[in-house]
Amino acid sequence: MEELQSITSLPESPEEERNRRFLNYSIAMGIRFVCVILCFFVHGWWLVLPVIGAVVLPYVAVVVANARMAGPGASVERPGQILPYREPGA
Repeated sequence: MEELQSITSLPESPEEERNRRFLNYSIAMGIRFVCVILCFFVHGWWLVLPVIGAVVLPYVAVVVANARMAGPGASVERPGQILPYREPGA
């Protein structure tokens, strides 16, 4: 290992990642809920916008929530492989 791993370059913890994904998904589903409610109050061709939002947002929310944000610390350097012990002179 040529360069030491800095604690600030490590990826986020699984709990932080899960919370971030949950927040992103919840925000998208809240927007979808607003789109569904707007479908009852909007008339004319403007009705197309909340309908598209209500139909497309579930897919987009799942894709965005499950997307991994690859930041500068996304990969953790690990030492080389462990070699089996060999007796000297063998």
